[in-house]
Order: sequence, then C-alpha cells, then structure tokens
Amino acid sequence: MMDTNRLRDRLVQLTRDMVLIESTDERPEERRRCFQLIRNHLETIPGLELKRLEKNGYESLVVTPQRCEKPKVLFCGHLDVVEHPDPESYRSEIREGRIYGPGAGDMKGQLAILVQLIRHLWQEHPGLPVGLAITSDEERGGESGVKFLVEEAGIDAEVAVIPDGGSLNDVIIEEKGILHLQLRATGLAAHAARPWLGENALEHLMASVRAIKTSLFDPEIPARVDPDDLDTHWFPTCAVTMWNSPNDSPNRIPEEAEATLDIRFPPPHSVDSMLSAIRGLLGPSVVAEPIVSAEPTHLAPDREFVAATESVTGEQPRLVKACGGSDARFFCARGIPVMLSRPRVGNLHGRDEWIEIESMLAYFEICRRYALKKALD
Repeated sequence: MMDTNRLRDRLVQLTRDMVLIESTDERPEERRRCFQLIRNHLETIPGLELKRLEKNGYESLVVTPQRCEKPKVLFCGHLDVVEHPDPESYRSEIREGRIYGPGAGDMKGQLAILVQLIRHLWQEHPGLPVGLAITSDEERGGESGVKFLVEEAGIDAEVAVIPDGGSLNDVIIEEKGILHLQLRATGLAAHAARPWLGENALEHLMASVRAIKTSLFDPEIPARVDPDDLDTHWFPTCAVTMWNSPNDSPNRIPEEAEATLDIRFPPPHSVDSMLSAIRGLLGPSVVAEPIVSAEPTHLAPDREFVAATESVTGEQPRLVKACGGSDARFFCARGIPVMLSRPRVGNLHGRDEWIEIESMLAYFEICRRYALKKALD
C-alpha cells in the first residue's frame, strides 16, 4: 500500500529540484544535468535497462525492463522548458496547493510523476512490461526527440501515455496542426531622412503579416470564445512570436527583416493548404519557409484509460479538442495509440507557471491503474 504523504513529498521535492535546472534549448549542459538527476532516481532499481540516445545534440533517455523490446505501456515526457531571460526565474514556491515555477506544468511536475510511478511499478512488479521515454527537444518541435525515437531508433510500444495536454478530467481526442513559419523580407537600404530612396524591408514584412491575419485568420474568429469551453477554440490562429532586423542604426532604412509566425489549424485545413494560402498573400519581396510543420492529429483514447480516469476523479471524463500540439503526433503516425491528459496546470510558459499538487497524486493513480490493467491482463 502506498503512503500518500510520502508520495506527495517525493513528487513535490523532485518537481522543485527539476525546476531549478535551466534545461532550455540554449543550455545543453543544463539539459544533461536534468537527465542525470532523473537517472539517479532510476539506476538503483534492478532489472532495468537505461538507454541514452542522441540526435542533433538532443539527448533522450529510454528506460525499459531488460529484454523488453516492446512495452505494453510507454510513458513519455520531455524535460526541456522555454527560455526566460532572467536566470532568477528558475526557482519554485508552494502556495495555494500548487507548485509555481518555470516548467512546473510543462512538464517537470509530470516527469516527477512518471519517475515515481515507474519506480513504484517496477519495485512492486519486477519485469512489468512498462517503459519510460524522456526527450529534450519537444519545445523545438520534437524532430530530434520522439520523432527520432520512433522513426529511427526503433522504439515501439502497444500504447503511449503522454501527460502533456488536456487536464485531469479532460482527455484529448483531437489536436490542431502546427505550422511555424519564418517570413523573410528584403528591401533597399537608404538614409532614413530620405526614405523615398530606399525600400523598407520591415514595412514590407508588416504589410504581409497584416494581410495574412486580416484575410485568413481574423474572419475565422467566432463572436464568442469561452476559455473554459475548448470546442469554441476550434478555429485557425496565427500569432507573431518573433520579429527582428539586422539593422543596427536608427537612421537607416532596413534592407532585411524577419518574422516568425506560430500557426495552428484544425481539419479540413492542412499544412499544404495553409502554406499555399499564406504565400498567395505575400508581397513580392517576402518569402515564407516552414520551420516546423505537422498535420492535425486524431487520437482515440482507450476505454480503459477513460475508465481509470473516472474511477479516480469520480467524474465522467470530457473528450475534448486541443488548441496546441504535442509529441503524440509522432506516435500516432506510427500506429501507436496515445492517451493524452495531465494534472491540473496553468499559465504555461509563464514565470508563474503552476501544477496542482493534489491533481498530481490523482494523475499518478490514474496511470498506475491503467498500466497495471494493460500490463497484467
């Protein structure tokens, strides 16, 4: 029988330990340090095989029982977090029953759950065909993480569980497609006092972005968007996330400029249809190149996972659509079903990102029941 108080303490401590580590894309040494912390919690369990894999400088860790090539359940998470400019941001605090700190809800709190869950399952049931995969490039698109694991490294499973979408009682059935797009504009440099002698690359870029948003995306916004009703979010969106120019003089017309767009879209839109429509609106001096692209993903949650969720929460789970994307798309593309939900989290990618502690315990129990059901039947 698990000691709930001890489990709570372990989950909180491990989450807070990981939040302190700046495991961002710019800090590969910190990502390695976070992996080592996780290995420290798993290496002492006999009968496990810990595989370190790497692609394009991004490490992954795959943990399975020895001689288990295809776990019945593979839990999967990522330890990379988004960058915050102030190093002092990487700390945590507990208040109102939540752990606050960068990455707490996306997804170091969930990693703490998975590590403790795997320890518990393998200690109680040595050799249980359950595995764990942890990657470090999900925030960059997952190409060198889960995509590499399933397409090149041969990682397989009967089902994957990813605590990176939905909520405790919200199980994801659809995810929007993703298109991270870089726009580049060129012009002609000139003195800013004589703008008629130049062509302003920034203004060309601004005009193209304005045309894209007003023609393709603004008309799709419904009259009412309810933050608590995910079905009202089911429309294409476009956010400008980066904007820059190499121009370093305030009195010179810039001849180069770049912008990055984060575009999300539901069916029937596709990567090709979105890209074609956008390119049709660009000015003659602006080009668009995809950085990351993924089609919308359909998930079919296992009835046993839904039942485990209901038995723990006492409520009928909602089957919902997600605005964002996840590594689930790579598993689904290989025919591996994915269970996608998570504890209660909030303000993701913000400095005061949080995860609710009691929901961590509930999610642990959901996954424990589901793993035992799948692995022992």
